[in-house]
Amino acid sequence: MSNLVFGKYIPIDSLMHKLDPRAKLIGLFLMIAAVFVPKSWWIFLLIALLLSIALLLAKIGIRMIVQSFKPMIMMMIFLLVINSLTVRTGDILFTIGTFAVYKDAILNTMFVIVRLLLMISITTLLTATTNPLDLTLGIEWLLTPLKVIHFPAHEVAMMVSIALRFIPTIIEETMRIMNAQKSRGVDFENGKLSEKISAILSLIVPLFSVAFERAYELADAMEARGYVPGAERTRYHVLKFRFLDFLFMFICTAILAVSILSRFYL
Repeated sequence: MSNLVFGKYIPIDSLMHKLDPRAKLIGLFLMIAAVFVPKSWWIFLLIALLLSIALLLAKIGIRMIVQSFKPMIMMMIFLLVINSLTVRTGDILFTIGTFAVYKDAILNTMFVIVRLLLMISITTLLTATTNPLDLTLGIEWLLTPLKVIHFPAHEVAMMVSIALRFIPTIIEETMRIMNAQKSRGVDFENGKLSEKISAILSLIVPLFSVAFERAYELADAMEARGYVPGAERTRYHVLKFRFLDFLFMFICTAILAVSILSRFYL
């Protein structure tokens, strides 16, 4: 759990860090859309290749991204079991007694897993290369047209960025509470399943207490700095699109176009 990098901002100097947050949001939304369109493994390979290049440009180790997939192992196994029990089309790959596992069950599971891994990698790339303030400004800019219907764009953008920022904080607090309980004799790894569940449930109360305490501290800090929801405010840091931002969005748009075309021609 301590290796999870989702939601963490990594403050280093890289090409991806220098991109406008609005360009990254638009481009990565297009990439996520491109992930869910194709049914060809070649398109998935192309997206994975371009994503690997983006991670290298962001100076984010691929090993760190792979480590963030570990919590998903149980979900992958669950998907495989469910598809094996429900999908009964395609060639029979192997049998276990009287139970047969079909080819389409494995393929459908692999499609879902690959899409999920790519989506998490894309989201991690966004949060790791964009600080929370810029992310808030980018989301608010995207939601600006909704202000016509009196939609609280700034408040929603701020809540999203705070939620993303709180993910690594909550994880760190969870690890701290687990270590404290381990020192008091609680075993999270050994014992019966019921004992493990009981040990995990013992984290809920202190974790909620810490989360609410952090939320109150943040609210007090914002109030002390004169934050008023809905008030008009100026910007010290004004966002501006540059050539690299347009190039990044064009590449992401091209990936989505190729992905859509592959649906009809591959």
